Amino acid sequence: MEIGVVGKPNVGKSTFFSAATLVDVQIANYPFTTIDANVGVTYAIAEHPCKELGCTPNPQNYEYRDGKALIPIKMIDVAGLVPGAHEGRGLGNKFLDDLRMASALIHVVDATGKTDAEGNPVEHHDPVEDIEFLEKEIDYWIYGILRKNWEKFAKRIKLQHLKLAQAIADQLTGIGVSEEDAFEAIHKLGLDNDPTKWSDEDLFAFVRELRKINKPIIIAANKADAAADAQIERLIRKGKSRGYIVVPTSAAAELTLRKAAKAGFIDYVPGSSDFKILKPLSPKQEKALGLIKERVLDRFGSTGVQEVINRATFELLKLVPAYPVEDEHKLTDQFGNVLPHVHLLPKGSTPRDLAYKVHTDLGRTFLYAVNARTHRRVGEDYELEFNDIIKIVATAR
Repeated sequence: MEIGVVGKPNVGKSTFFSAATLVDVQIANYPFTTIDANVGVTYAIAEHPCKELGCTPNPQNYEYRDGKALIPIKMIDVAGLVPGAHEGRGLGNKFLDDLRMASALIHVVDATGKTDAEGNPVEHHDPVEDIEFLEKEIDYWIYGILRKNWEKFAKRIKLQHLKLAQAIADQLTGIGVSEEDAFEAIHKLGLDNDPTKWSDEDLFAFVRELRKINKPIIIAANKADAAADAQIERLIRKGKSRGYIVVPTSAAAELTLRKAAKAGFIDYVPGSSDFKILKPLSPKQEKALGLIKERVLDRFGSTGVQEVINRATFELLKLVPAYPVEDEHKLTDQFGNVLPHVHLLPKGSTPRDLAYKVHTDLGRTFLYAVNARTHRRVGEDYELEFNDIIKIVATAR
């Protein structure tokens, strides 16, 4: 799974990315600081089952801290987007190409309204316009892929009696569209199964719906500490009216806290509302951290960065963490490690889906599973719940 960090230039995208991943990237106060995509690993944070069950995990593929599981997720920070990107303006072609396989997008906007559509400093700009223009650019990007040779494509589907959703998915496989995505968009709009009957308006409506399904977006209202309450409230209200989750964030504050924690000056867990000073600070450091406490943590409850990542993972993408084990009584793998692995799966996934995540042969030869919490046998039609612990029984080991 991959989450893309997007937005126009100079809104704090790379700062958000660096705060989330601790990957050092070039950060500057001018447009197109980022040209080549930056790639790193961030973490979705969830309660670990051991906090409830009283066990001690031996993590291997994820981190564990204070009863929390830190579940790794790939993150990509792409070049800034400007109006006309779908026509190649700015670094548009590169921007869109870098986002092809993203499962979800974090749209970083300047909540203060101090950057225009091109990313240049201004006194007044409506950040709601940025939400609209990002939608438009991605919609026209996907539309351009489908619209090219659409008539010939639609006739072939009709004449060869092809499955419409599958044919569209094959056409858009390069941007990660599945047959299920296409099917959902077609039926949500009630479109005719004969694509030769679609008008241009039908095709564009389909593209808009498909974008919502295949590239869902969450809004990070960045630089929130420098924005007035009224600005934040309006952005949240307007975003909500368009179906978006909007989270006030201060990526700069999060980056400062993460770096201070890494250097051993403070004890800080991403997403927390406070931190603990571990060793003496210089007056300058003390002042900087004091301002973050006053203007960000006390005001918003957190920097918002971790909230965005968590909500993108568990709310936007509706993923559930599941823990496969070999011994359902001791909660261990074959080496005796306690809950060493966690996998994120879409809500509605089954134990067989988890088996495939662990190994293809386990999925192919799946027989049944055991819920380690209830010690009851469950079949392949059982829907995994958040933090399920599952023993997989298969003919392949």
